[in-house]
Amino acid sequence: MPQPAETLQKSLGLLDGAALVMGSMIGSGIFIVAADIARQVKSPGAMLLTWAFAALLTLIAALSYGELAAAMPHAGGQYVYLREAFGPLAGFLFGWTTFLVIQTGTIAAVAVAFAKFAGVFVPWISTSTVVLQIGPLALQSQQLTAIAVILLLTWVNTRGVRSGALVQIVFTTAKTFALLGLVAACLFAGRNEAAIGANFAPETFWGHESALSMLRLIGVAMVGALFSSDAWNSVTFTAGEMRNPSRTVPLSLAIGVLAVSALYLACNYGYLLVLPLEAIQNAPADRVGTEAARAVFGSSAVQIMAAAIMISTFGCVNGLILSGARVYYAMALDGLFFPGAARIHPTRHTPATSLAVQCLWACALTLTGSYSELLDYVIFAVLLFYILTIAGLFVLRHTRPEMERPYRAAGYPLLPALYILAAGSIEILLLLYKPSYTWPGLIIVLLGVPVYVYWRKREVTA
Repeated sequence: MPQPAETLQKSLGLLDGAALVMGSMIGSGIFIVAADIARQVKSPGAMLLTWAFAALLTLIAALSYGELAAAMPHAGGQYVYLREAFGPLAGFLFGWTTFLVIQTGTIAAVAVAFAKFAGVFVPWISTSTVVLQIGPLALQSQQLTAIAVILLLTWVNTRGVRSGALVQIVFTTAKTFALLGLVAACLFAGRNEAAIGANFAPETFWGHESALSMLRLIGVAMVGALFSSDAWNSVTFTAGEMRNPSRTVPLSLAIGVLAVSALYLACNYGYLLVLPLEAIQNAPADRVGTEAARAVFGSSAVQIMAAAIMISTFGCVNGLILSGARVYYAMALDGLFFPGAARIHPTRHTPATSLAVQCLWACALTLTGSYSELLDYVIFAVLLFYILTIAGLFVLRHTRPEMERPYRAAGYPLLPALYILAAGSIEILLLLYKPSYTWPGLIIVLLGVPVYVYWRKREVTA
């Protein structure tokens, strides 16, 4: 397998790790997905419960990952955990799906979200402005802006991990204060007594669904909340560059997930204080955050929320670019990705080739416009990889009891088992009620099997 002449530098600390967790989690989802959740669960109480359950599951998962991160503080994070617990095929399938869709598709989608809201200030940035036309192929100014953001942030991250980390800290701080500002405005300045009466009256708060029916609705609706809370695991990819990673990564996971989960719950509670549930369900283009801001700030809400979402998405793209490249770097070291991806820049100590390959594919997905559909398809696969990784806790406790574990998962074995049971139940509900979202995702994952066989044969003959 290829061995780089240079190595990654351990220059990231707890602040960098927490900023990476929070910045990667907070994108545009918190401002949008509440509408779809409200439509599915049909009551304010169930809407809040959906976010609370998602927060609990995410926290249990993060605390469980903390043990794996402390025991195996290597670049690649979750890829390494799956490889060590279940063998190289499992690790490769995670890395394959991460590169093909999960990380790059999210980078493309969030960069396009940035461009959409930039269009509020620069009308030239839109889907109707064609910059270049070659036959049936048209490059829109919105796509061009998204690609420019991806290229810029990839370049920043090739300058050194500290450069990427600095951008992450600045934009995570800005987006956190922006979200706190929205919550404070809803809690104190925009309270709507009519909305409060309609949403929190005893006869309407829980709606008219039976307990069993409500649990089913929440289980399906939680996909949106979980996906809005996703990418918290990105910090594990950068463990090879963390100072004292056995302590820093678990703490970063716990602090980041707790902070964002609390913010998300407060934000949705704030929505219910200023908007009746019907207004949340029918928010134009599902932009609940903008409607809540409009209720507080009036006509200036569109500009305020556009600026907040631009800050949020810019920082999210940076975190995804910084962390994702480390997975392909780790795969290349194992001979399961392009050999060049294992190269480290001799002076900047960054996986520059891995960053470049990720950039090219994310830009290609932006041009195709297929990233949204692909992300819908892999929701099932994302949750499946989380379940497998946490199951890896049990496997490694049994097969490698001698492994040094500076931190042990809180509540083991009960809480990790609870996560597997709950997430597994959600997967079954998705198979039953959203089959069009599940089978394509499984096919994408399984397509990685012949690719794995190819890489293995290539490594043997090299």
